[in-house]
Amino acid sequence: MDEPYRMTETYSTPYDHIVFTDFDGVEGILVDLNTKKYYQLNETAMMIWKGLEKFMTPDEIARDLAETYDTTPQEALRTIESLLRQFGSYNLVGDKLLPRT
Repeated sequence: MDEPYRMTETYSTPYDHIVFTDFDGVEGILVDLNTKKYYQLNETAMMIWKGLEKFMTPDEIARDLAETYDTTPQEALRTIESLLRQFGSYNLVGDKLLPRT
Protein backbone atom coordinates (compact mmCIF):
# COMPACT_ATOMS: atom_id res chain seq x y z
CA MET A 1 0.00 0.00 0.00
CA ASP A 2 1.31 3.46 -0.89
CA GLU A 3 2.09 5.99 1.81
CA PRO A 4 -0.59 8.72 1.92
CA TYR A 5 0.44 11.92 0.22
CA ARG A 6 1.81 14.35 2.78
CA MET A 7 1.04 18.03 2.32
CA THR A 8 3.76 19.10 4.76
CA GLU A 9 7.24 17.91 5.66
CA THR A 10 9.52 18.57 8.63
CA TYR A 11 12.77 20.38 7.85
CA SER A 12 15.72 21.39 10.00
CA THR A 13 15.94 25.14 9.56
CA PRO A 14 18.12 27.89 11.01
CA TYR A 15 16.57 29.90 13.81
CA ASP A 16 15.88 33.58 13.18
CA HIS A 17 18.35 34.64 15.87
CA ILE A 18 21.27 33.11 13.91
CA VAL A 19 23.12 35.31 11.40
CA PHE A 20 25.30 33.72 8.72
CA THR A 21 28.17 35.44 6.90
CA ASP A 22 29.99 33.86 3.96
CA PHE A 23 33.67 34.75 3.49
CA ASP A 24 34.51 34.17 -0.20
CA GLY A 25 32.89 30.72 -0.25
CA VAL A 26 35.78 29.25 1.75
CA GLU A 27 34.57 29.71 5.30
CA GLY A 28 31.63 31.17 7.12
CA ILE A 29 30.62 32.49 10.51
CA LEU A 30 27.40 31.93 12.42
CA VAL A 31 26.51 34.45 15.12
CA ASP A 32 23.89 33.66 17.73
CA LEU A 33 22.35 37.03 18.53
CA ASN A 34 20.82 35.67 21.75
CA THR A 35 24.02 34.35 23.31
CA LYS A 36 26.53 36.53 21.42
CA LYS A 37 28.50 33.37 20.58
CA TYR A 38 29.94 32.76 17.14
CA TYR A 39 30.78 29.58 15.27
CA GLN A 40 33.22 29.18 12.40
CA LEU A 41 32.14 26.94 9.52
CA ASN A 42 34.44 25.20 7.07
CA GLU A 43 33.51 24.91 3.40
CA THR A 44 31.51 21.69 3.84
CA ALA A 45 29.57 22.95 6.88
CA MET A 46 28.88 26.17 5.01
CA MET A 47 27.42 24.25 2.06
CA ILE A 48 25.18 22.33 4.48
CA TRP A 49 24.08 25.56 6.21
CA LYS A 50 23.20 27.17 2.86
CA GLY A 51 21.12 24.10 2.00
CA LEU A 52 19.23 24.43 5.29
CA GLU A 53 18.54 28.09 4.50
CA LYS A 54 16.96 26.93 1.21
CA PHE A 55 14.77 24.40 3.10
CA MET A 56 16.56 21.50 1.40
CA THR A 57 16.23 18.03 2.93
CA PRO A 58 19.34 16.23 4.18
CA ASP A 59 19.07 13.87 1.18
CA GLU A 60 19.06 16.82 -1.24
CA ILE A 61 22.05 18.40 0.49
CA ALA A 62 23.85 15.02 0.47
CA ARG A 63 23.42 14.75 -3.31
CA ASP A 64 24.95 18.22 -3.73
CA LEU A 65 27.86 17.36 -1.45
CA ALA A 66 28.49 14.09 -3.30
CA GLU A 67 28.56 15.95 -6.63
CA THR A 68 30.97 18.58 -5.26
CA TYR A 69 33.30 16.35 -3.25
CA ASP A 70 34.73 12.88 -3.75
CA THR A 71 32.22 11.08 -1.54
CA THR A 72 29.06 9.01 -1.75
CA PRO A 73 25.60 10.37 -0.95
CA GLN A 74 25.44 7.92 1.99
CA GLU A 75 28.69 9.19 3.54
CA ALA A 76 27.62 12.79 2.91
CA LEU A 77 24.29 12.08 4.64
CA ARG A 78 26.11 10.71 7.71
CA THR A 79 28.18 13.91 7.83
CA ILE A 80 25.04 16.05 7.52
CA GLU A 81 23.20 14.14 10.25
CA SER A 82 26.17 14.53 12.60
CA LEU A 83 26.40 18.25 11.89
CA LEU A 84 22.65 18.71 12.37
CA ARG A 85 22.98 17.13 15.82
CA GLN A 86 25.79 19.59 16.61
CA PHE A 87 23.79 22.54 15.29
CA GLY A 88 20.81 21.40 17.37
CA SER A 89 22.90 21.04 20.53
CA TYR A 90 23.99 24.69 20.13
CA ASN A 91 20.38 25.79 19.47
CA LEU A 92 21.24 26.96 15.95
CA VAL A 93 18.55 24.99 14.10
CA GLY A 94 15.16 23.53 14.86
CA ASP A 95 12.54 21.47 13.09
CA LYS A 96 9.91 23.35 11.18
CA LEU A 97 6.83 21.97 9.45
CA LEU A 98 6.67 23.42 5.93
CA PRO A 99 4.53 22.84 2.85
CA ARG A 100 5.92 20.05 0.73
CA THR A 101 7.32 21.21 -2.61
